Amino acid sequence: MKIGRQDQRSSAISTSNQDTILVRGHDLAAELIGGIGFTEHFWLLLTGVMPSPAQRRVLDATLVAIAEHGLVPSVQASRMTLAAAPEALQGAVAAGILGCGSVVLGSAEAAGKLFTRIAAQVADGTAVEAAAASIVRDYRAAHRAIPGYGHPLHRQSDPRALRLFQVASEAGSSGVHAGIAHTLERLLPELIGRALALNVSGAIPAVLLDVGYPLLALKGVPILARTASLIAHLLEEQQRPIGFVLSHAAAQAIDYDGAAPAGFTASDDE
Repeated sequence: MKIGRQDQRSSAISTSNQDTILVRGHDLAAELIGGIGFTEHFWLLLTGVMPSPAQRRVLDATLVAIAEHGLVPSVQASRMTLAAAPEALQGAVAAGILGCGSVVLGSAEAAGKLFTRIAAQVADGTAVEAAAASIVRDYRAAHRAIPGYGHPLHRQSDPRALRLFQVASEAGSSGVHAGIAHTLERLLPELIGRALALNVSGAIPAVLLDVGYPLLALKGVPILARTASLIAHLLEEQQRPIGFVLSHAAAQAIDYDGAAPAGFTASDDE
């Protein structure tokens, strides 16, 4: 039984014959290997064209900015998975990536959709302040958080966000989405009653959309970047393991408050 439409039966990404491997129309061995960097190759794979210098620089900066973030849940899941299954590096990487959602890593995509909605109204002639205010009110009415703003540590400003906007400015690519991001930050105290700093997950889509990065692939940037970090954590896990330390610390941090027979006392070594 067919599920969904079946009329698309081709791909434009790669093909090969006995002598040549083509990637987006380029000879992989003769042109790409040793000829371009991985950031350029990623852009080529996504869009089918080589990035401009500004596109390459901005994409590269976002990948560097979001790669490492300490012992966040995805890293802990990855390291504990490897501790339990040391033969399954790929499984441990997957365990970390599967936790990429609306709270961790996925907020860049959500912020990009927010900026795109505002940009569409601006393109139709609405002032950016009015468009931003209208859409933020829609979010508030639906009890939705404003993605890309606020940080538990970087309350005044996120240094990664500041640097990404600086890189975009240096590359000459800062545009409408960066302007929308900053306008929202300025309006939030009036619209929601408190200030929220523009964070790295808001800066990433702003600078990427301004250089023409595809909206539908925004979540791929933090996924790709964080994969590199997970591999680093997993190498360290093999050399200086802490996976079971993390597991034990979790058990110690959580109290049992369920039913128990009379006289039962949980072990302190649990």
